[in-house]
Amino acid sequence: MDVRDLFDRPLSDLRISVTDRCNFRCSFCMPGDRVYRFLPRPEILSFEEIVRLARIFARLGARKIRLTGGEPLLRAELDVLVAALAGIEGIDDLALTTNAYLLPRHAEALRAAGLKRVTVSLHSLDPATFAALSGRHVELRSVLDGLAAAERAGFRPIKLNAVVIRGTNEGEIVDLARFARRHGYVMRFIEYMDVGTVNHWDPSAVVSARQIVRRIDRVWPLEALPPAHPGEVARRYRYRDGGGEIGVIPSVTEPFCGGCSRARLSADGMLYTCLFARTGHDLKTPLRGGASDGELEARVAALWRRRDDRYSEQRTAALEDGGFAPAEKVEMFRIGG
Repeated sequence: MDVRDLFDRPLSDLRISVTDRCNFRCSFCMPGDRVYRFLPRPEILSFEEIVRLARIFARLGARKIRLTGGEPLLRAELDVLVAALAGIEGIDDLALTTNAYLLPRHAEALRAAGLKRVTVSLHSLDPATFAALSGRHVELRSVLDGLAAAERAGFRPIKLNAVVIRGTNEGEIVDLARFARRHGYVMRFIEYMDVGTVNHWDPSAVVSARQIVRRIDRVWPLEALPPAHPGEVARRYRYRDGGGEIGVIPSVTEPFCGGCSRARLSADGMLYTCLFARTGHDLKTPLRGGASDGELEARVAALWRRRDDRYSEQRTAALEDGGFAPAEKVEMFRIGG
């Protein structure tokens, strides 16, 4: 079934958060200056429940699944879930976003289970800056070891995500690009966004995608690439010398709501139709209350058809006219990036 929202956007991508817990305390997601209350185990969807819902989303048009968190590798036996999701008819791509700390333990099993792609968060190559951003006494080497483990397991190409924050890591844009070029990774730079509320987002800390591209282009000339698939959020650029490619995600300065095809399923079974949503839609209660697959499918389809989210466009317009005011939103670590 091809289900469309009020702006004719299909449901083609499903992000599944398997846990709200994380072993890092990144300043832009889960700052370490507060105490967090995490979901009790009974409130978290079981693997069987996740797979059942994923099949329903696949019938409604989802072709790509990405596992997120929190840190998804904190969920025990994640390879069991991966194997089950890989077997769903209609799912063409199964990926994972991780901080890579636990990849040395799990990369081989995840690959064998059917995981196709890995994206690793790497926001700095400077040990001190890395520690300041991660919010914990985690060594940069642990992430680099995780990347090496992913390569040994056969994950290629590997994507790297870096959130760029003015005054924190903007001076490393070229260094991160150089690191990715050297290792054959695809570097993606993400504008600092106001996801959730605990990160105290300040728009003056945003380094625009255009500024990022200009800095790299001065060192290695770039040329724009077309989107790899409909709904792709990253603006892609190729190095003219053949040294690979980068991507920039301009959610703040050049919002892409018009092409967003992502649904997000939280660890406690809430459906969020936007990364910046204030509230979600409860799928766990009917799931555990005896609803049939047909009833659950009808509920998801109805929710998607009513979808009219375009927060990034509204935020950017408000910033331009001086009317922006922070609003309460679901936190990133509850639904993934």
